[in-house]
Amino acid sequence: MKHLTTKLLARAGIIAALYVGLTVVFGELAYGPLQIRPAEALTVLPVFFPEAAVALYVGCLLANLFSGYGLPDILLGPIVSLAAGLLTRLIYKKTENIFLAALPPVLLNGFLIPLIFMMTGTPWSEYWVCAGSLLLTEAVFIYTIGVGVYYSLKRLRQREIAFFVLGSIG
Repeated sequence: MKHLTTKLLARAGIIAALYVGLTVVFGELAYGPLQIRPAEALTVLPVFFPEAAVALYVGCLLANLFSGYGLPDILLGPIVSLAAGLLTRLIYKKTENIFLAALPPVLLNGFLIPLIFMMTGTPWSEYWVCAGSLLLTEAVFIYTIGVGVYYSLKRLRQREIAFFVLGSIG
């Protein structure tokens, strides 16, 4: 990020708040092995806005305060989100392919978040069930809603709507 501007901070705050709101509204369904977490669709945003990776980190941290999985989820879950956001941006910059760029949040959440469950008392024998469940739910939200968000934002940028232009690709 070259310059920290009010618009950039506002957009980051909006992204973080959306993540929290779209998670917490689902209550217990947003946490655990079968997550109903449509906020994961926002993981495509680092493609357009570099600040989105940090905003997703903050949003996930705040949302995970309500998870019931304690400090491991509050501290480690957001790190997974940050890494996924940074990799999403990097892959998109190299390939310009949203379907490849959307893989990091699916794979990192699918394989790493179950480790948090194991650290908080879920039996290790359930790792692959948790991983499969998270891979599925992540893929559904990211490749349906998230890719739709991507194409919508891409059109808004092409129309040069100011809020969506700052923080351009590349």
